[in-house]
Order: sequence, then C-alpha cells, then structure tokens
Amino acid sequence: MPEKNYDLEDIVQMKKPHPCGENRWKIIRLGADIRIKCEGCGHSILIPRKKFETKMKKVLEKNEA
Repeated sequence: MPEKNYDLEDIVQMKKPHPCGENRWKIIRLGADIRIKCEGCGHSILIPRKKFETKMKKVLEKNEA
C-alpha cells in the first residue's frame, strides 16, 4: 500500500461521504488523533490517526503555505 502524505490544512477525500453529501474534508489538527472538518456543512470530527489513514482515500489539495 502506498504511503499517503498529508499535512495540516490539506483537503482530503474519505472513502464514505458525510451525511450532508460532501466528500471533501479539511485537516485542522494533527497529532495522535486527527480532527477533520467537512467542507460542506462545517461539522468537525476527531478520529484516531490509524483509523483516519485506513478511511482516507486521497489528498485532493495540498496546502501551499
């Protein structure tokens, strides 16, 4: 499995869409747990890094800052 490179403020796509219908998430916190925020409705969730890495499909936009 290829290594998935992601960083703070990147936009990622998850395997399953959020109930609001959006499938774009912004990474707003990195650590042992990762907080991601739905780009559609603004809801944020905190999930363990290992679970995030299995559920993340791909990085859509890298943060250039």
